[in-house]
Amino acid sequence: MALTRLTQKEMTESEQRELKTLLDRARIAYGRPLSNAEANHVKKEYIDKLMAQREAAAKKARQMKKQQACKPDENATFSWSANTSTRGKR
Repeated sequence: MALTRLTQKEMTESEQRELKTLLDRARIAYGRPLSNAEANHVKKEYIDKLMAQREAAAKKARQMKKQQACKPDENATFSWSANTSTRGKR
């Protein structure tokens, strides 16, 4: 189950700030304004990293849910007399 591509609108506020910080750092490193291709490259790398983190968190949550799932007792046997009414139909 692959996640759909994350957009900037779907990011949290802190993630958006981190992306802007990365873009500013890249602009400072180049010493000039970034071209669209350069800015998109930085955004794509950051979004890929975020998606990988979210997928890992989702996978861990699924594993925890699976471990905590209610499992029937393998030693217990089904007893019809314990699960039927003694009065019968009314």
